[in-house]
Amino acid sequence: MKKNKIIQRGVSILSLSLLTIVYSCSEAEVLDLRPFNSIDENLAFSTAMNIDLSIMGVYNAAQNGFYNTSPSAGNTPRGYVFGAAYVEQNDLRGEDMVNTATFYQLTYTATYDGGTANNVYYWMNAYGLINKANIAIEGLNQAGNNGVISTAVRDQYLGEMFFLRGLAHLELLKHFSQPYNFTANANHAGLPYRITAINSPGKIEEALKVGRGTVAETYTKILLDLDKAEQLCESVAVRSGNSKITRASKEAAVALKVRAYLNMRNWTKVLDEGIKLKSAYSLTSSPDTPFELASNYNNPESIFSIENSKNTNPGTNAGLAAMYNNRLLVCISPVIWRNPKWLPDDKRRNPAMVRTSSSGVKYVNKYKDVTNLADGTPIIRYAEILLSMAEANARLGHTANSINDLNKVRNRSLSNVASQQYTAASFNNVASLLDAIMTERRIEFLGEGMRWGDIHRLLYDDWVPTPGIPAKMANATPAGSAFTLGSPYTGPLGVPLIPKTDFRILWPIPNEEVINNPTLAAQQNPGW
Repeated sequence: MKKNKIIQRGVSILSLSLLTIVYSCSEAEVLDLRPFNSIDENLAFSTAMNIDLSIMGVYNAAQNGFYNTSPSAGNTPRGYVFGAAYVEQNDLRGEDMVNTATFYQLTYTATYDGGTANNVYYWMNAYGLINKANIAIEGLNQAGNNGVISTAVRDQYLGEMFFLRGLAHLELLKHFSQPYNFTANANHAGLPYRITAINSPGKIEEALKVGRGTVAETYTKILLDLDKAEQLCESVAVRSGNSKITRASKEAAVALKVRAYLNMRNWTKVLDEGIKLKSAYSLTSSPDTPFELASNYNNPESIFSIENSKNTNPGTNAGLAAMYNNRLLVCISPVIWRNPKWLPDDKRRNPAMVRTSSSGVKYVNKYKDVTNLADGTPIIRYAEILLSMAEANARLGHTANSINDLNKVRNRSLSNVASQQYTAASFNNVASLLDAIMTERRIEFLGEGMRWGDIHRLLYDDWVPTPGIPAKMANATPAGSAFTLGSPYTGPLGVPLIPKTDFRILWPIPNEEVINNPTLAAQQNPGW
């Protein structure tokens, strides 16, 4: 039997069929923690250089997960879970982007099932990332105890792994579990929260016994991981180069806590955490700066992005610039393009942000590197923190503070701030202010994979509830005439609304999981 390898293909279920993965050396099944080469697990944490490569391998796995539709196809990169797959899956579950081809059509039309590859590999690669982080945590602790690396280096790496583990679990929640306020105490089904490395038959058996905790329990564990990350990671103030944005920092952990608390509707904690970031980050003067090639990885607004490069990117079938720009597989929907709150002279309509085809169809132009596919995957920007604080302030009755934070984001894109900015007179009540904040989020984060998270968390909101998976344009390229400004879009919608009570709001736990894991088989999402 061959030696264990550090595994890329780690999934939540680890049935007997996956024993071949744990002990296999086949290229199709084993991709280890190092970015490009295979390395024995026992050696991965034996030297400082190997440890650094292993940590980089975990990051690489976050954007370059595998995808396999048939045994003969082999494993191919598809941008799971935080590459293009993250952006497209979350965009196309909503109504503001249109799927123009067959890529992600099942997601766009909500015609998926437990065997749909896009969703299956979302789950598998997310848990694969979690398992690799857990393997790294175990290895780092051993290396620290053995004196291979200093306590300071160990703690920094540990903080990064806790961050990635929390991030992956947080991402899965919005697809496989109901929102936090679905039940009074969030005691509905959450996720299996994996905190141990699965790298032996005994660990597999232990993992099979771990079922879904409640949503409340899952968030508690996410926040525990993010608290550890905040404590252990160094600040961006001591970082240089790309690492300020592409490596988990103390501030990135705080920012992710803001998102978690927003989902939990803990408005006071949103403000408490958000205020920590005001001295570390600022908005760029122009809305396109975080996406320009020269400043994509070097700007004061981007808090955390997943790095892509010429040598490590998900390829033409999953690079952001390939899918959103060069191949034009996803376009902007006239639904949001013609929203009256998006002013006609808003700078986010400029060519630096929006590409217009010869027929008049609009495409996101945030991802510009069509040659090397090296655009970073934007996970969280300071604009999100400000709009989350605006929302929290509005819900707590702090109207002036709410409008101030909202205007900070919106005003930089206005042609005439004095006449176009929001004032207290712009809103009749809290609901109208919150509606403006939600619309601003739709405009500001268009094409960044943010829409589904907002739809999901607001399904049962008391002020601005979303009705379910929104009605949307047909799965095809819209006519250029549909983008003519001057009135809201009222034309045909080819994909009907799916109400929030429908079982398709949640993705099913993959068939492979429930077939091999009796614990999760008994905890499948209702309706599947």
